[in-house]
Amino acid sequence: MRTASVSRKSSETEISVDLTIEGSGKYDIEIPVGFLTHMLEAFSKHGQFDLKIRVTGDMQVDQHHTIEDLAYVLGSAFKKALGERRGIQRAGFFIYPMDDSLVQCAVDLSGRPYVIFDAKFAYQFCVQFDTSLTKHFFEAFARGCGANIAIRLLTGENDHHKLEAIFKAFAKSMRDACIIDPRISIPSTKGGFDL
Repeated sequence: MRTASVSRKSSETEISVDLTIEGSGKYDIEIPVGFLTHMLEAFSKHGQFDLKIRVTGDMQVDQHHTIEDLAYVLGSAFKKALGERRGIQRAGFFIYPMDDSLVQCAVDLSGRPYVIFDAKFAYQFCVQFDTSLTKHFFEAFARGCGANIAIRLLTGENDHHKLEAIFKAFAKSMRDACIIDPRISIPSTKGGFDL
């Protein structure tokens, strides 16, 4: 079982993440942004990752520090749980429909952080979640995990549906990328990551 516990404390946020990659989609998530809690519950369920997340942040300032630091710690938990990334498929891809929305997501657990994000939202806020921070969430996750993430909203009208399709497509892509294939040793012609 690939598991990790990662904590981070600063003057702006205090965050802890417990992750089991080979989970069953169980979650226990407390984040001071309710809509993001909902998105990460969907991520856990659709990726079959077990997640326990605790977050406090300087929400009196805005959501930026809380969302950035949470995403970085979550990405770091995946990086720690994956270890040398031995035997993983490394790449995952999924197209997810959510009512009026359709999202394409591809992930490469290459060790190199990079994000391509092509999605626009009608409003700055979906409930209380600042949609302008969505791309930033994935950038921080990519830095923490060492992942190349490409997300494209193919069509959509409702911001809730767009965001939910994004997080569910990301979950399915991460699940596929993390799967162990016994035929694979190190999935890189370099012979390792971070080389």
